[in-house]
Amino acid sequence: MAVFVQAITAGLLLTTSGGGALHSAGSYTVFIVTLLHLIVAILVWRPGGGSPRPIRYAAGFFALTSAQVALGLAHMTALHVPVGVLMFGLSVLQLVRIWTGRRAHGAAAASTVGRGADRDTLDESTPAGQL
Repeated sequence: MAVFVQAITAGLLLTTSGGGALHSAGSYTVFIVTLLHLIVAILVWRPGGGSPRPIRYAAGFFALTSAQVALGLAHMTALHVPVGVLMFGLSVLQLVRIWTGRRAHGAAAASTVGRGADRDTLDESTPAGQL
């Protein structure tokens, strides 16, 4: 969400006198949120031993965010703007992946229940991922 707000504050930066302060505050917000995202991804992965893929995504996005903050502080607009567009696009892509994944999972669960199976009648050997 913070990345989407940054796109708005970037426009305000170009059109109003107070836009710079908002864009600057937003950049630090995005930095903190991506750092927390990375920490949470590590903490969730560690005890469960799941896939490290979310950590790679979080680390990559944190690296992009760090570069973006540095480019903005250095006023390197020629690089800052394209990296911002890349981050926005990656955020939209991730949102679509989450959205379609949940819808596909929900549809699969609904079709299983629709065939007469529900949680109370499944035997305990059925893995939860196959519901």
